Amino acid sequence: MLILITPHQNWLPSSDPVDQQHYQVTNNTVTMAGVQPLMKKTIVKKRTKKFARHQSDQFMRIQRSSWRKPKGIDGRVRRRFKGALPMPSIGYGSDKKTRNTLPCGFKSVVVSNVSDLEMLMMHNRTYAATVAHSVSSRGRREIIERAEQLAIRVTNAAAKLRDEEDA
Repeated sequence: MLILITPHQNWLPSSDPVDQQHYQVTNNTVTMAGVQPLMKKTIVKKRTKKFARHQSDQFMRIQRSSWRKPKGIDGRVRRRFKGALPMPSIGYGSDKKTRNTLPCGFKSVVVSNVSDLEMLMMHNRTYAATVAHSVSSRGRREIIERAEQLAIRVTNAAAKLRDEEDA
């Protein structure tokens, strides 16, 4: 969308500041910015730290391991004593509306070929495509070109792509 404006005009389609961020003003022309997510709700995490495995601070071999539920008969953590490590529970869950949402506001879908991309055509304001790891650079180029035509955001568009002069 291109609209010519005079230097003295400060025209944008809406006076709402939220709508104004979707438009880009350069050289007296207004252009539509990239695809904006439909969901505008702020993502709130109840807990950002990972849950530490019980006694992982005492043993080097389990220092960086993931959470395991304590199973001992006398375990302080399993019995939820005051001052013991917190255990994961359903109360730490994220809001259902913002669950699995990227910081950019989209949900991620792994795409392996152009036909996978076609199913995101009507959902381009909710989902962003992530090109699979095993896709070749030629396949990536085709996916990215088609994504631009369909106005679908690709989260890793620059991966494995080089200019012709570098190759």
